[in-house]
Formats: sequence, C-alpha cells, structure tokens
Amino acid sequence: MGFSMHPYGIQSMLKEGHKHLSGLDEAVLKNIDACKQLSTITRTSLGPNGMNKMVINHLDKLFVTNDAATIVNELEVQHPAAKILVLAGKAQQEEIGDGANLTISFAGELLQNAEELIRTGLHPSEIISGYTKASSKAIEILEELVEKGSENMDVRNKEQVVTRMKAAVASKQYGQEDILCSLIADACIQVCPKNPSNFDVDNVRVAKLVGGGLHNCTVVRGMVLKGDAVGSIKHMEKAKVAVFASGVDTSATETKGTVLIHSAEQLENYAKTEEAKVEELIKAVADSGAKVIVSGGAVGEMALHFCERYKLMVLKISSKFELRRFCRTTGTAALLKLSQPKADDLGFIDSVSVEEIGGSRVTVVRSEEGGNRVATVVLRGSTDSILDDLERAIDDGVNTYKAMCRDSRIVPGAAATEIELARRLKEFSFKETGLDQYAIAKFAESFEMVPRTLAENAGLNPMDIISKLYEKHASGNTNVGIDLEGGDSEDGVCKDVSIVNIWDLYVAKFFALKYAADAACTVLRVDQIIMAKPAGGPAKRDQPAGMDED
Repeated sequence: MGFSMHPYGIQSMLKEGHKHLSGLDEAVLKNIDACKQLSTITRTSLGPNGMNKMVINHLDKLFVTNDAATIVNELEVQHPAAKILVLAGKAQQEEIGDGANLTISFAGELLQNAEELIRTGLHPSEIISGYTKASSKAIEILEELVEKGSENMDVRNKEQVVTRMKAAVASKQYGQEDILCSLIADACIQVCPKNPSNFDVDNVRVAKLVGGGLHNCTVVRGMVLKGDAVGSIKHMEKAKVAVFASGVDTSATETKGTVLIHSAEQLENYAKTEEAKVEELIKAVADSGAKVIVSGGAVGEMALHFCERYKLMVLKISSKFELRRFCRTTGTAALLKLSQPKADDLGFIDSVSVEEIGGSRVTVVRSEEGGNRVATVVLRGSTDSILDDLERAIDDGVNTYKAMCRDSRIVPGAAATEIELARRLKEFSFKETGLDQYAIAKFAESFEMVPRTLAENAGLNPMDIISKLYEKHASGNTNVGIDLEGGDSEDGVCKDVSIVNIWDLYVAKFFALKYAADAACTVLRVDQIIMAKPAGGPAKRDQPAGMDED
C-alpha cells in the first residue's frame, strides 16, 4: 500500500505549484535585494556625468541612453517588489518629466539602509514610522530651501526659463545643454497659451533627421512632415487649406449597381461623367479659395490630375494623429468627404514648402501669424540612437517647462539641497526619542547618495567631497554644491550654486522625495509573498514597451 502524505498547513489551502515566501529572510530581505539591484543599474546614470546604458528590448530594438525612465521601461522588470520602484519612477516621469532616476536610486538607497537596520534588530514597522516622520520633515525643510523670489516668474522670459531647465537637460546631454535649452525655450514660449498652466506638452513636436550636427538644429513655427508633396507643386505662400480626412478620390457608391451598356458611345459618356464629376468636386474646392489640399488617405490619379490643373498643392498625411495636429496648427476643420468646404472650415498657413534636409525630403508647414499652436524642433545628428537620446532630452525639457508653468519655485541644484536635507534631518533625529531616531538618521544618510554618486560618476573622491560639503553647510552657506567643471579655486569642486547657476525645480525634488519614500515604505510593509501557480496557455503579450500612441 502506497503511503501518501496529505499536505498540511498552507500547502493544503492553495493549489499545488504555488510559491509561498514569508519571514524576514525570505520575503523582506529578498525584496530589498531586488530593489537594490534595480537602483544599482540606474544609479550610475545619475547626473550630468552619468554613464549610458545599452538596453536591447524583446523586439531587438537598441536603446543607448542614460534616461532612467526609458531604461526601466525597456527592462521588463519581473520581480514584484522591484516593479513598485519602476512604478514610482514612471509616476515621477509622468508628473514632472525629470527626476525618475533620483526617485529610483533614492528609494533603493532607503531600502539598503533599512536592511542594515533590520539586521541590527529593528522591526520593519518601526523603520516605516521613522521614514514617514523623516519624509514629512524633509518636505518641510525643502520648503525653507526655496530660493527667495523664485515663485514669481515670467514664463515667456527666455532667460528665466533656461535657468530652470538647464539642470534637467544637462543630466541627459551634458555639454550640449546651452544649445538645447535655447531651442526648447524658444519652442515652448512660442506655443505657450495665454494661461500658462494650460500648456500642452504635445504642442512641441520633434522631427528627427539623420545627418548634420547639433548646430544645424532649428525651431520651426508650425509642423515638419516627413515626406514629399504629392503633385508637382512644391511651394505655396499665404494659402488657405482644406483638410479631407478620408482621402481625395472618387468614392465607390454604397449600393452595388449594374450598368448595361449597349454601344461604344454610351461607354464613352459613362467614363466622361466620372471625369466630369471629379472635376466638379475639385473645382468646387478651388472656388472656395483653398490653395492647399491635405488628404488623410490615398489621392486618386484622376483627382490629382485636376488638382494640378487648378494649381492646387496636395499633401498626404497618413497618420491620423499628425492630421489632428495639422488641423490644430492651421485652425482647419477636417472634412469627412470630398465636397465644397465652407469658409470657416478652411485654415490658413503662411507658407508650405518641400525642402531637402540632409538627403530626406520634408514638407515644412509654417504658420507664424495665426495662433502659434504647434512648434517643431528639427533635430540633426549622426545616428538614430543619438537622435533618440536628444529627443528624450527635449521631452524632459518640455515637461520641465510645463512643471514650471504650474510652480516655478527653485531649490539649489548640484546636490546642495540633498546635503542640507541630510544635515538638518540628522539634527532632527537627535531630538527624537524612541527607536524612530535610528530610522530618521538612516533616512538622512540616504541623501548622501546624491553627492556621492555625482562625485563617483565624475571620477572624484566622494568621501572627501561629502565632508567638505558638510563643513561648508555647517558654517551657514546652504547653497554650496558640487561643480563638476571647475576644480581650480581653493574650494576644489565645492562651489556656491548661485554663482554657477545650477537650480532644480522644487516640484521635481518634492515628488521624487515623496514617491521614493512611499515606494520604500510599501516594499518594507510586505512580510509574505504568495504566488499562485501561473495560468497555463500561451503567454499573453503586453503592448510592446517603448511604443507611443502615434
């Protein structure tokens, strides 16, 4: 008789094939370890001297970037605890557009310090209560560090915009931030609406054209469409535009009909009526005053022939998102079928011309006087991966502009803020009684990660620099940070940031701190991981990472 052992305990409750991890060693420390691994990946990319990562995603697409949001998006992180950090980074990227790296690295540092506390015998719940106290105290201190007078800002003043944007762009494209910031600021200021808090990021487009270099980049008021005009007319100025969403062609009738033709004359007349009908439609469009026709679908041969005859320029935009943007740029209403447009359906453009930039033909649509609703930054660079990275830098810049439209307060950059927070929180921890104080002290210590990483990535001695920064801050100058370029003065690399003009947005720091502390506490609160047996059947694929909606 076979001896069968009945499962007992949690095994008897769950289906076989499940995994169950509990206790400090199995669950908490394993989770912390996974998060540490993730933050180690992103940490070396922090700051202007951050290294690039080469990520190849499951579709064999290559990314060469130091943008943390892109890296963690493409990594397809599997571990549930590390996923929480990825989500915190994503939230930061969507909220502010910059600082995802700070969020992930800081959360990882908090968890690493929590691990040390757990090993010394503190209970996770005590660490959580300490971290919560510390994060609310840190936010209070952050408020005090805001630069005086920075809350009033003219978002159309290029100089003020560049000051606030420089740090975000420099962390992606170090050494080229001046050229890029001036381009981004120009583009953003052009499309900024009357009420700046309604600024829409989608209105600043990027057109990437291989060839040339950064100094060839320009900002176009209007749109740059890849592709040539359809007909032989390539240039038009001060013209009215009609947009037809479904294409410029003779459409088949909805009902099927059979035509009996008895003689050759009838056949000729039948063909002529089709021709006459198309001509009538195109003539109606030309009579309405439109000089440019934009089609969302195919352009028929015969229709094109009559467009040429009536001197109409024809453009084809196949992407419906591009078509919507085109309508927004020119103030046109898209018509569904080919018919005579009303006067208020027509839009207006200053000029539309086909230009050749670096071997590829593009159609440049400029609308300068009308509402500047869309601006395009034309990027030039030697390879596709460089262009992709430049585009990410521009995205960050534009998102930073949106953030400063809502809240323009700034805090000292270059790790000055972090050192001050660390110093003040340490003092705060000495006043606390109870076990919280250890957690608060560790929270303060975690801030040292920023100057340490900046120094390490620049190849400097981190210990030396951190002690120097503490010394300067203790003597009352809270604006001293790391200046990675100048090592000539007697201070070495520690300088007052207001001289070198490195500022970070207050909101970026605020949310990064908040999200990182929340993510770290969420991971620490977990004490058991119970995984059911994975469902059978073919694995379902998510939408491939890195695809946007266009």
